[in-house]
Amino acid sequence: MLPFSINLRPGAPIHDQVVYAVRRAVVTGQLRPGDPFPSVRSLSVALKINPNTAHKIVATLIDDGQLVVRPGIGTFVDEFRARGSATRRATLERDSERLVIEARRAGVSLKELIATIKRYWSGTVGEEMERPLDDERNRDLKSDTALRANRGR
Repeated sequence: MLPFSINLRPGAPIHDQVVYAVRRAVVTGQLRPGDPFPSVRSLSVALKINPNTAHKIVATLIDDGQLVVRPGIGTFVDEFRARGSATRRATLERDSERLVIEARRAGVSLKELIATIKRYWSGTVGEEMERPLDDERNRDLKSDTALRANRGR
């Protein structure tokens, strides 16, 4: 049994799906620092995937700092470290653009998108992280509202 949840979907690369599932499990606390991570062989058997794919998944997670290898002991979930400000901002810009484009293609309104993001946000972070962002978001929303009002004139 795997220490994280995943439902493999056809059409998307297995590697990407598993890496994302592990990242999600770390951020939500389903996987905690120090938890043992399955070996390449166990991962490939549990997911019924090629061992080379399982190896690539583990290597990616190690390179990203999600996992750490302790020689002679095994592979474990590493301490969660938020990325540096510049890296985080660049990633956020790239991923946000993708999200907005896909949402617009699907006909999702901004209001629906924000509600969905809030729902997922509350499932991944504690209250202590939300408060400062609420002030930032409210300031941004107010300036966005003012901008829209000025455009209408």
